Amino acid sequence: MNSHERVADDRRLTLLALAARDGGPAEVEAFTRAVYTDVRRFLAYLTDVQSADDLTQETFVRVLRSLPGFAGRSSARAWLLSIARRVVVDRFRAARARPVLADLADWQAAVERCQPRDLPGSQDGVDLAELLAEVPPERRRAFVLTQVVGLQYTEAAEVLGCPVGTVRSRVARARNQLSASWLAA
Repeated sequence: MNSHERVADDRRLTLLALAARDGGPAEVEAFTRAVYTDVRRFLAYLTDVQSADDLTQETFVRVLRSLPGFAGRSSARAWLLSIARRVVVDRFRAARARPVLADLADWQAAVERCQPRDLPGSQDGVDLAELLAEVPPERRRAFVLTQVVGLQYTEAAEVLGCPVGTVRSRVARARNQLSASWLAA
């Protein structure tokens, strides 16, 4: 998607969000359907595929509560992904506050046995996830927002709460690290 198409798509999503804010269930459903995949993909890269469903649901609960206050000053995608990012941060904070107990001697092996296998194209996603896991979190978030989700650098900066130049630098460093890791593999 080129930048002109991306701007048009962002404008369309913002109009859908405004319609959902002022409309009824049909408009809310249209907005939710239009952004659901981007939100889930973003959350899967920030956390893991298994947590993404719950986090996506929590994100949309917060979005629906916040929708009456959405004024359309920024793109709906940037607004939505900033809410998703806060959901992840809140989940990590809550998890850190609770002790984790495992009755299994080898809990990692038990988790790996429960993972889905032989899904079409799943190895590519696993390879990318493994490479991204090596990238520092602030670089990974900037890379995923701009290169996977497709946000513009200015929108990613808004979601991440940092200057545009910082986003550009983080993405460039993430690309360099991913390229080096890919070639070494």
